[in-house]
Amino acid sequence: MRLFWTFAGLIAVAIGLVGIVVPLLPTVPLMILAAFCFGKSSPRLHDWLVDHPVYGPHIRDWRTHGAIRAPAKRIATVSIFVAFGISVMLAVRPSILAIQAVVLIAVLTFIWSRPSA
Repeated sequence: MRLFWTFAGLIAVAIGLVGIVVPLLPTVPLMILAAFCFGKSSPRLHDWLVDHPVYGPHIRDWRTHGAIRAPAKRIATVSIFVAFGISVMLAVRPSILAIQAVVLIAVLTFIWSRPSA
């Protein structure tokens, strides 16, 4: 089982790293997932990720308070509006836009309901 959790954590880190350059791919949530996976498999990788200078504070904020930092909330909000705007500009079908709007509103509601770190 340790091998499974290590592999899942490595996949989450890899996809999270892709999220650095691909808009709308959430990096920090994937690093939080990786920390969870590494916590079940590899103390060394877990500690490396939790102590990472960029991702560590976000992971610790989430773990201790369920918090999302205010700048991250703002970036997520802008990204969501940009993504929806692109869909509108590309003339996506109204039914798809409606589904997208409902999902994005749910995501924004979750993000903004979390305490700020």
